[in-house]
Amino acid sequence: MPTCEHCEAHVSERFARVFSDKRGRIHACPNCSANAGIAEVAKERAHDA
Repeated sequence: MPTCEHCEAHVSERFARVFSDKRGRIHACPNCSANAGIAEVAKERAHDA
């Protein structure tokens, strides 16, 4: 099961397909980010990594 790189929470396969980066990593999830800003947070964290 995919996990968030930031908080290590499990996420669904569907969530991972939508919000993972090109390497398949998930930088933000509903457990550690506001739902409205997941894509933006993920982009920021991927850029910083």
